Amino acid sequence: MHVSLADRVIQLAYDPGITPKGGGLPGLSVLKTVVSSINLFGIVAVVGALAVSLGVWAWGHHTGGHQAEANGKKGAMVSAGAALGLGAANGLVAFFSNLGSQIQ
Repeated sequence: MHVSLADRVIQLAYDPGITPKGGGLPGLSVLKTVVSSINLFGIVAVVGALAVSLGVWAWGHHTGGHQAEANGKKGAMVSAGAALGLGAANGLVAFFSNLGSQIQ
């Protein structure tokens, strides 16, 4: 019996049979180390950005520079959001990956 290409594509769309597997490629541990280091570098950079933003906010407030004060506030909020995102990145990816694996 001949199965058409369209029928094969439809069958693959239902269940391609692909799941994440640890250890499938060489260098996975190195990649994890690199990504962890990038995340740490990002967190350290956010600490610096937050310190600078808070300093600009305080300087703008005490000198009457309303634009500097507003920019300091924005920078502090962006830094806080970036810290939240960097800290939650692994958990968010794991959560949505698990949620996505439940879709059938």
